[in-house]
Amino acid sequence: MMIPVRCFTCGKVIGEHWDEFQARAREGDEDPADVLDDLGVTRACCRRMMVSHKDLVDVVSPYQ
Repeated sequence: MMIPVRCFTCGKVIGEHWDEFQARAREGDEDPADVLDDLGVTRACCRRMMVSHKDLVDVVSPYQ
C-alpha cells in the first residue's frame, strides 16, 4: 500500500498502481520507465513520486 495515495503535485490518484509497480520494477526484471508507461502513469510529477517513494508503513505501524 502506498501512502500517500495521491501525487503531491497534481493530486492524481497513483496509489492504485503501487503494488504492481513495486512487483515489476523493484525486482529489477523491467525498466521502471517501461512499467510506468504500461500502467499509464504519464505525468512527470507522478512518475517521480512513484520512483522515489519509500514504503515506511511497516516501520511506522508495526502493530496490525
